[in-house]
Amino acid sequence: MINELMIGISQALDAAFSDVEIHTDQIKQGLVEPCFFIMLLEPSQEQVLGPRFYRENTFDIHYFPKTDNTSEINEVADKLMNTLEYIKFDGGLLRGTKMHSETVAGVLHFFVDYNFHTIKDTITNPYMEQLKVKGKVRNSE
Repeated sequence: MINELMIGISQALDAAFSDVEIHTDQIKQGLVEPCFFIMLLEPSQEQVLGPRFYRENTFDIHYFPKTDNTSEINEVADKLMNTLEYIKFDGGLLRGTKMHSETVAGVLHFFVDYNFHTIKDTITNPYMEQLKVKGKVRNSE
């Protein structure tokens, strides 16, 4: 499910920033600016009731600007608020919450949570393994 969330975030970013590269894996060398890097921070899961669970997923979307211009970072941060409010997930839309941003060493860090309830399939043994039926046809005479 985490990969589906990352795909939804990537699609939303691509729709809004079509000319900016999006990365989901660590970039060792050759970073071409401007670009986004999507990083998941400490996902958690809590059992609610029976097989029902609540999952919390906090993402940190890094934006590496083309220039050291603060106005570019501010414009991107403002646009991300609207862009990441809803993402496509599991055939529907998922709303982002707790959105905030900060700039550290010239890189924008945009934080957003995508939390949802899920039902875990806990049935490991089928209810019925085999069924034998014996029957006769009754003579109607």
